[in-house]
Amino acid sequence: MARPVSHDQNFKNLILDYPREALAFFAADEAGDIDASVSITPLRQEQLKVRLGERFRELDVPLLVEWPDGRREALLFVLEEETNPQRFSIHRLAHYCLDLAELLATERVVPVVIFLHQSPGIPRQLVLGSERHRYLAFDYLAYVLAATPAERYLDSDNLVARLNLPNMQRTPAQKIDIYASAIQGLLTLEPNIEKQIKYLDFIDIYTGLSDTERQLYESRYPQESTAMTGLVERMRTESMQEGMQKGMQQGMQQGRHEGVEGTLRKQIELKFGDLPAWADERLKQASDEQLDAWVARILTADSLDALFAEG
Repeated sequence: MARPVSHDQNFKNLILDYPREALAFFAADEAGDIDASVSITPLRQEQLKVRLGERFRELDVPLLVEWPDGRREALLFVLEEETNPQRFSIHRLAHYCLDLAELLATERVVPVVIFLHQSPGIPRQLVLGSERHRYLAFDYLAYVLAATPAERYLDSDNLVARLNLPNMQRTPAQKIDIYASAIQGLLTLEPNIEKQIKYLDFIDIYTGLSDTERQLYESRYPQESTAMTGLVERMRTESMQEGMQKGMQQGMQQGRHEGVEGTLRKQIELKFGDLPAWADERLKQASDEQLDAWVARILTADSLDALFAEG
C-alpha cells in the first residue's frame, strides 16, 4: 500500500532547505536583488503558533529577508503551497498576512502561493469596499507549476526549478527526458549526498514513472541511472544500519533492565522471603528509573511496603 504524500510538507522542506533558490524561482518579481550578502531567516514556527494561536497555519513558510547594508528594508515572504486550488481561500491568506504584519510590526509583506495544479476559478485579488470607496485591496504572487512550461528550466542552475520539472507543463513524450533533467540537476547542483538521497524521493514522487518508463530511462540515461542506483543502495544500507543500531540499543537497554530486575528479585527474596503476587507485578511493570530507586532503597527498607512506597 502506497504511503500518503504530504505535498505541504514536501514543499515546506524544499523551501526551508533552499530558501534563496525558492524565492528566486517562486517570487522572481520581488527577489531580483536578493544576492549572497542578504540573510534569509525562517521564522520560528513555535513562536508564531504561540502568538497567533489557531490562526497560525503550520505548513506556511514565513521567510524574513534582510539586507545588512541597509539598502532595502527587510521583507517578509509568506510562502504557501496549495495542492487543490478549490480549497484556496484568499480571505484566509489575507487574514494571516495581516496577523503576521501586526505581530512583526511591518508592512513589507510579500504573499506567495505555489499552486501544484491549475484552475480557472482561482481568486487573484480581494477588494473590500463599496461603490464609493475601496477600503482594502489585497493580492499575491501566484506561481502555478502546472502552467509553467518545463522546457524553460531543463538547463536551469536553480535547484528548486530543476526539482520541480516533473510538476511543470509537459507532454507525455517528454516525461522521461524531464525526469532525467531533474536527476541531473540534483546530482550536479546539490553536493550533499544526504540531500541528494532526500530529494531523489521528491523527484520520484512527482514524476511517477511506471516500470516500463523506468526501463526506458535506464537505457536512455545509463550514467544518471547508475548514479541514482548508487544513491538508492546507500539509502537502503543506511536505513538497515540505522535499524540495526536502534535494535542493538534497544536490546542493550532491555538487557540492562532485565539484569537489574533479576538482581533486585534475588535481594528481595533474601531479605523478605518469597515475593507476593502484587510485588511481582510491580517489578514486571517497573521502569528503569523505578528499578534503580528500589535497588538503592533495598538496603534500608524494613518491609516490602516501605521498599515500594511512592516518593
